[in-house]
Amino acid sequence: MSAFVCPRARLSALVVTVFVFVFGQSLFAATVVVGGCKNLVNFTSIQAAVNAVPPGSTIDVCPGTYNEQININKSLTLTGVAVGTADAVVILPPGGGLSQNTTSLASSNPIAAHVWVLGPATVNMNNIIVDSVGNGQSGCGMPTLAGILYQNASGTLNHVATRNQWVGLSESDTGSNGCQTGLGIFVQSGNSGSSTVNVMNSSVHDYQKNGITGNESGTTINVTGSDVVGQGATNGAAENGIQIGFGASGTLTGNLVIDDVWAPDTITDPGDGAAGILLYDTAENTSAVKNNTVGNTQFGIALVTDTSGVGDGAIVTTNKVFGTRIFDGIDVCTNNNTIQTNTIMNSSESAIHLDASCGVFDSGTSGSGNTVTGNTIVDACTGVLEDAGTSNTTVPNTYFAAGTTAGSSCTPTPSRQSGAGSKAGSARSLLNKSARSPIRP
Repeated sequence: MSAFVCPRARLSALVVTVFVFVFGQSLFAATVVVGGCKNLVNFTSIQAAVNAVPPGSTIDVCPGTYNEQININKSLTLTGVAVGTADAVVILPPGGGLSQNTTSLASSNPIAAHVWVLGPATVNMNNIIVDSVGNGQSGCGMPTLAGILYQNASGTLNHVATRNQWVGLSESDTGSNGCQTGLGIFVQSGNSGSSTVNVMNSSVHDYQKNGITGNESGTTINVTGSDVVGQGATNGAAENGIQIGFGASGTLTGNLVIDDVWAPDTITDPGDGAAGILLYDTAENTSAVKNNTVGNTQFGIALVTDTSGVGDGAIVTTNKVFGTRIFDGIDVCTNNNTIQTNTIMNSSESAIHLDASCGVFDSGTSGSGNTVTGNTIVDACTGVLEDAGTSNTTVPNTYFAAGTTAGSSCTPTPSRQSGAGSKAGSARSLLNKSARSPIRP
């Protein structure tokens, strides 16, 4: 007499058998392909492959266009592969656009991430383009838009491109381009989690608000050898090329960061200015900005705090900063930083500002205890502007074609900026503070 086998049990056994047949063993990592360019188990969509493979797997993606919004919650590697002369793996939004798929770990505000990585996974991406054109969002009441979002997750982004993270009908849509949204790459930690993400050899451009952002305690973001290019002069949101903020830390090395300009701003206007690199309330003594080229911005490199006990102790060395409009090449509104061997050229105001204005918000005095030596300064209103009440080491530096080499005030010529006026030490304190525009979704 044969034993009775439940049909459901037969089905479960069949599923396991097929899975083992496809991947060897279900607990072992696999290598699969999206598309038909390799003789591997293949899938027609990236999300289907993500859902199917065991943790630790590699997903090769054939050249082509993939209209998807992707959620990843397991460790894996996602790699675009070349076939002949075809190399571009482009992830576009699905036909209905992007929708909310997570919330901010800081504010619980909704986020629509084109590619969302949820920790504690470690996810590496190589040779992938995330293009959010056609995301379907318009107006400022929508979720925050992000191209690639890591939350409590880690990994490496190598030779990755993000582009067109903006909302509305176009980048210049006056009904939407002022919204504080549109992040190329965003890394965030919360709820006692942590994230460590390395961005290498990547291209980030056509973002509405920030190119690369690392926020919150527990976040470490390291950006190396990458190009971050803003829209140029825009009447929309005040952009930042790279932001590390709100307790995060990181190292920025060998990057090109250019073209972040909020067009309506003037020295007498308390509106938001744009920055190439913004360190805002970073974890103390943990951040470094080295060997970058930063230009055509309103602030080149800005170190800022409005919270006691954070933001101090950054290292800013061997950078080239050029063509800052309205404001300073390097603005130091925190304490005990090292500003050495930088070359700052063509600054509308000072090349390096030791800025006391953040003391209004951080009980005490900002802009003090800094070591500012070995810098080469060419063509600035004032070489090193040291606000009254601050105390720093500011010699030796080398100056060429500067209005004054050092002092506590400077007066840019009208030809160098619109709305020019005298900047006398901390007289611009509240104005200068409001002129920085971090984002915290």
